[in-house]
Amino acid sequence: MTVSIFLELVEIKAKIASIWPFLLGMIFVQANFHHVNWGVSLLFFIAMLLFNMAVDINDNYQDYTKAGNEAVEWKKHTNIIGVNHLAVNRIFILMASMAAAAGLIGIYLVWLTGWPLLAMGIFCFLVGYLYAGGPRPLSGTPTGEFFAGFTMGYMIMLITVYLNLYQTTVLTGGLLLRILLASGVAVMAIAALLLANNICDAAEDLSLNRRTIVYYLGKQRSLWLFASFYVVGYLSLIGSVAIGDLPKWSLLALISIPLIYRNVRGLFRVQVKKETFILAVRSLGTLALVTVLAELLGLWLG
Repeated sequence: MTVSIFLELVEIKAKIASIWPFLLGMIFVQANFHHVNWGVSLLFFIAMLLFNMAVDINDNYQDYTKAGNEAVEWKKHTNIIGVNHLAVNRIFILMASMAAAAGLIGIYLVWLTGWPLLAMGIFCFLVGYLYAGGPRPLSGTPTGEFFAGFTMGYMIMLITVYLNLYQTTVLTGGLLLRILLASGVAVMAIAALLLANNICDAAEDLSLNRRTIVYYLGKQRSLWLFASFYVVGYLSLIGSVAIGDLPKWSLLALISIPLIYRNVRGLFRVQVKKETFILAVRSLGTLALVTVLAELLGLWLG
């Protein structure tokens, strides 16, 4: 397996979706509690990336192994395992090794920080596996966008905050809601990315017996839902600034609205994977960049 194939297998371009909430969590902690635990945070960052790569490998693995006889051409010409003639057993070993390494780091962090991390970690591991695995993968149901956005956008940020505060602060209901509001822009952008993918893959998903939310809403309603995700994300950002959890300079991220609007309009016009799905990817990258830079600027200026 070449480096380029490996990077495609682990979907390296999508890693911004997990790095972004981690950075938001670090900024949230510094802005509100003025304390960062760099050692524990670095360990979690490594475990998070390993597990995220394992999940993406599992998505490709499960899709390939579960595809029936009617999907032979899809396996040969679309799925990365079939296209590159990769050995399925080696793919499984690679995936399991990454997940095991992430799990071992996680167990150490649980021993160090306490049982709340165990509960959060189990939830994330379950969603990570069930997203493409199990008898009814979440990715083929109307709940895929919710679980992806919530787990990556919110849970990664929540764990990051917890690991930096476990020695001094209890995770109260109020704090959980504050973190949810601050993570809203990431939650919504990640959910929008998955929804854009499902909109573009509507016909293919139907042939593979997947019943995503697009199947139930239809393309037009799904497109409006896609657009509304960004609106909710921006409102969450504004709300978090309004209650004082994020620096006021964070509102500079609103300058991205015209670009996001243009990308949304592009998907409304054409829903073809190779042509317009990239617009949702660009929107995610743009929002990640501008929110992190704006919030860092707010920390610097005080």
